[in-house]
Amino acid sequence: MPLVIPPSHHLLLHHHHHHHHQSVTSSLVSGFLITNRIHCTKSCNAASCQISWLVRSLEGKTLVTRIGDGNLTTVIFQALLERLRNKRLVFVGDSLIRGQWVSMVCLVDSILPKTLKSMHSTANASLNIFKAKEYNASIEHYWSPLLVESNSDDPVNHKVVERTVRVKAIEKHAKYWTDADFLVFNTYLWWRRPVMNVLWGSFGDPDGVYKGVEMLRVYEMALRTWSDWLEVHVNRNKTRLFFVSMSPTHERAEEWGAGKGNNCYNETDMIAEEGYWGKGSDPKMMRVVENVLYDLKERGLNVQMLNITQLSEYRKEGHPSIYRKQWNSLTQEQIANPKSYADCIHWCLPGVPDVWNELLYAYIFYQ
Repeated sequence: MPLVIPPSHHLLLHHHHHHHHQSVTSSLVSGFLITNRIHCTKSCNAASCQISWLVRSLEGKTLVTRIGDGNLTTVIFQALLERLRNKRLVFVGDSLIRGQWVSMVCLVDSILPKTLKSMHSTANASLNIFKAKEYNASIEHYWSPLLVESNSDDPVNHKVVERTVRVKAIEKHAKYWTDADFLVFNTYLWWRRPVMNVLWGSFGDPDGVYKGVEMLRVYEMALRTWSDWLEVHVNRNKTRLFFVSMSPTHERAEEWGAGKGNNCYNETDMIAEEGYWGKGSDPKMMRVVENVLYDLKERGLNVQMLNITQLSEYRKEGHPSIYRKQWNSLTQEQIANPKSYADCIHWCLPGVPDVWNELLYAYIFYQ
């Protein structure tokens, strides 16, 4: 099952024939009665779960009903916007969390009239802000692919030869998001190299010290800087914190038993093998995250992990592939060999990030 969240009061129905499993939860949320029924046929594969939502106002008016059909898109818009009234929801991280932000914006955008919404960017285009004016709610994305400062922090020009991370510095970024009501972080993809170039000191400082350090150790240092900042600066009575686990890639078809040298190009169905795990997903890195989150919890700050890795592993057909945006015109070699330019990292929308947001809603609603 992709989500099991204990609501404030609930009734649970279990049916255990043919591996069927159904749970029904009802809870009162900021003036709405939300009933959420999850019906699963296999174990923990998102596509095998039908999730249906019923949202009623207390006067008994049905606002939203939706029966899940494996393609988890439109959910509880009014109720979500109501929950975000006068609040900021900020997604912080790289292009994968940006995809999750776009998914969230598209989901609520559909119910808002044109005059009651706006999109703008600030902070040198690092911060993109979608506003639902009637609710005074904002859904934002802040670009910082390594969470701490790095030489890849420019939202447009971040392709650099030698990636360098200022492992002790986060304030330049954090000042834009610290006071948000909901913060959703990720950082994973940009760390995928054996050694990271680390800078102690600031960019352009003659006294700065550069050193290559084993990646996993640098990842931990950066997450400690991030968690120390949260511990000291986040208002615990106001801000709710989430961390999205790593997003799987599908760049080596031999991992799922297809032809060597291929990738997600031309893939049209899911991976059927239960518990499939690609080599691109590094459990050691998520262990580092878990340890850092555990230490924060010991110090009284709760960060909820959104565990999206396994349910996304199956979705080799969910990437943009050759239909990605092309920044430069394709060469003749590329045109002759389409898989050479297929994007097997990011996700199509509507698609997989909508499922991630469905998990996020569930946590936002069932406090």
